[in-house]
Amino acid sequence: MTRQQGTTRGFAQASGLLKSRIRRASETRGFAESRVLTHWLEIAGEETARIARPVEISYARGGMGATLVLLTTGAHAPVLEMQKEQIRDRVNQVYGYNAIQRVRVTQTAPTGFADGQVAFAPAPKAPPRVPAPEIVTEARQTADGVADDGLRLALERLATNVLSKVKNRG
Repeated sequence: MTRQQGTTRGFAQASGLLKSRIRRASETRGFAESRVLTHWLEIAGEETARIARPVEISYARGGMGATLVLLTTGAHAPVLEMQKEQIRDRVNQVYGYNAIQRVRVTQTAPTGFADGQVAFAPAPKAPPRVPAPEIVTEARQTADGVADDGLRLALERLATNVLSKVKNRG
């Protein structure tokens, strides 16, 4: 009678295989604990995670007291400045000891160089443009002789788009 080794049947979890590589990559960016990166939403809370992201954890020369650097846009920086102590306490709960001594907020523009780009929340969608009534009427007249409903509607949309662009240029 052979004994079966657990329920994995020789397979390993992907997280276990990648754990050392993730830790090495995060340590090169200054994160000794990758949980700060991977669980930022749970650590900081939804409202803070929407406006800021951790960029670096740097340690002093003596190794005592790390600084957590957060990236945000200029408009949200004052809000984060007021929340620095709460953020520090939350991150230290993840570490299990008082690892983070300071939280520094750095600002960036919404667009820019690769590391400085911010993509905290998607931009709101612009409302659809409504063409002028005379353009819609002209587009209907253009596709009027087509018997197939689907083709006629497609031609009307095409004519509306073309006529709208021509009117905007002229």
